[in-house]
Amino acid sequence: MPERKPEEASVFAALSREQKERLYENACQLISERRRDLFDRLSALRTRHISVVLEDVYQSHNAAAVLRSCDCFGVQDVHVVEGRNAFNPAGDVAVGSSKWVDYYRYQNIHDAYARLRAQGYRIVATLPHENDTMIGDLDISRPTALVFGTELTGLTQEAIDGADAYVKIPMYGFTESFNISVCAALSLFCLTERMRKDEKTNWRLSDEEQLDLKLNWCIETIHDGATVMKKLAEEV
Repeated sequence: MPERKPEEASVFAALSREQKERLYENACQLISERRRDLFDRLSALRTRHISVVLEDVYQSHNAAAVLRSCDCFGVQDVHVVEGRNAFNPAGDVAVGSSKWVDYYRYQNIHDAYARLRAQGYRIVATLPHENDTMIGDLDISRPTALVFGTELTGLTQEAIDGADAYVKIPMYGFTESFNISVCAALSLFCLTERMRKDEKTNWRLSDEEQLDLKLNWCIETIHDGATVMKKLAEEV
């Protein structure tokens, strides 16, 4: 999905709920019934209860692989800090996942953390630390943002110091760390499986958030989608 600016709530924010519903019905006339069924099913499984922060990921294939994992596990939002390295989610590794996942760019980790905290997230850095917790024991009762660092040097000290908690994945070999994309995939699998099984956790998007998501997915699906959806929006 196109990059979302931090201040953007929705491309269709000016429309009422009823107008959005009519717009979606009209847009669905331009996509297959199978695609609509997919949108309706998958939007109900998306979450923002767990989000991902990437700090200065250098290799584009790693960035793409993390986006792909987020899409596969239903994690909707990725927050990208570009202190030194530009984020490039394109490529064969992503397999089009950048069309379905929202990502937000920041110039520094402070701005990313500030936005996430304003949204109620607990920020959890992924690294061994004196106060760390094993991934399977991490408390995810409140919205959680997992922070992953660059390939060679890991998280910056600022990112570490600014985190609320620390988590690590158990390892039993000679190698002391996982590749970042592998670390993200393992972490997301563990946490999203626990999240979905916990009946006390309200992890789903609201009905209107799901509707906004489906409208954005229509933009990505319909030929010249932005122009077509803008025209359809004017008619509702």
